[in-house]
Amino acid sequence: MPSSPSRKKADESVVRAGTVAIVGRSNVGKSTLLNAALELPLAAVSRRPQTTRTPLLGIVRHGGAEIGFLDTPGLHKADSKLGREMNRSARDSVRDADVVMFVVALPPNVKGDVRPHAGDLALIEQLPTDKPVVLVVNKIDVVRDKRRMLPLLATLSATREFAAVVPVSALAASGIHLVLDEVAKLLPEGAARYKEDTLTDRPMRHFAAEYVREAILRATAQEVPHSVAVTIDEYAEPATEEEVTRISATIHVERDGQKRILIGEKGAMLKRIGTEARERIEVLIGGRVYLALWVRVTAGWRERTEALADFGLLARTESP
Repeated sequence: MPSSPSRKKADESVVRAGTVAIVGRSNVGKSTLLNAALELPLAAVSRRPQTTRTPLLGIVRHGGAEIGFLDTPGLHKADSKLGREMNRSARDSVRDADVVMFVVALPPNVKGDVRPHAGDLALIEQLPTDKPVVLVVNKIDVVRDKRRMLPLLATLSATREFAAVVPVSALAASGIHLVLDEVAKLLPEGAARYKEDTLTDRPMRHFAAEYVREAILRATAQEVPHSVAVTIDEYAEPATEEEVTRISATIHVERDGQKRILIGEKGAMLKRIGTEARERIEVLIGGRVYLALWVRVTAGWRERTEALADFGLLARTESP
């Protein structure tokens, strides 16, 4: 379970504690929001939709509250069993959370008044009515005249009552403290659930796999990203300060052509991916890493329950 050496000590005791599910469409900046709240790039991010495949817990202490943010997969029209499992896990997170943070994003190249995305309006209707929902409007830096946002805010606010509406730019970490202020006061009273320096409940093996996949998403074209899964074959922590963490990972793809793309000419693409992922892992663990990557064709894995379970991508229930 990673902890951050740079995390600030809490200056007050925890009187509220709970979970906040971060939900919304794909590519609205949910993972970037989590990273900004943590002040650490923990979650994998990319320009590709559905980068987040499983809920990720990130713990922040703010305003006398221990906030357990759950970054969830973007809700989308699923065309595979993997996609359906991602949607299911996001909805499970909403069901179990104390507070829901619903994230929408302004579109790029705004030229007139901003109107809601049809997908946002559809998702709002699915949000629970028995728990507080905070509306976060992300990417506000794309529009200079903030008055252009008024139609968007008016339409969304007319669909339901929000506990708060907070405009932010997650990439610039602007407005994040306002988000923390709002969700902190909505959590139930109670003692802290985690040790003070705990950052997440995920093991380092999880982040090693995610950072390899993140490097792939950044390096490859449209054909490859959604067909990739990464499993960790070995994760050996060093016995002494002089040794390195040794990690061996397998990249699973669905077709031979995807394997050739990932390996690249004379292994150039795989080397590029490995270097970026290794450097990313080293930052998180604060030490040197030896990373070995292998590419394997696992045909049709996105539709196979057994493969999804082996890869840690199966939602906890099988109910629709």
